[in-house]
Amino acid sequence: MDACVCVSEADLDYNRQGIYMQAAIYESRMTPDNFFRALSDATRLRTLMLMQRRGELCVCELAHALKLSQPKISRHLAVLRETQMVSDRRDGLWVFYRVHPNLPRWTQRVLAEALAGVDGKRPYAQDAQRFTEMSDRPRA
Repeated sequence: MDACVCVSEADLDYNRQGIYMQAAIYESRMTPDNFFRALSDATRLRTLMLMQRRGELCVCELAHALKLSQPKISRHLAVLRETQMVSDRRDGLWVFYRVHPNLPRWTQRVLAEALAGVDGKRPYAQDAQRFTEMSDRPRA
């Protein structure tokens, strides 16, 4: 026997308002100062550009591609997470990071333009090349 879940129009309106409120709260926290301060560090910019290009990545993939230690990458990811520029998810022992899907549109446009601007340039091209050469990448 199949179960039926009935949802009223009022419940849907409340849910939509909750989603809009969450987006508004998120947008208010993402100020231009916070956004550009996070981008002002070369390690964080390289990390974001690689995530922008490749999607969801774990710390070991970022450490390999950027040729930096895992603690250094983790420290910079913590800053990006605090500013809500990246989101994370756990899968067993692995933590995967990605550019936050709810970034305001203006920040998404800035990141897309930045990626186009650094395409083929050092050290971003080398980061991307090392990433593709990594043979033992974890996949969830």
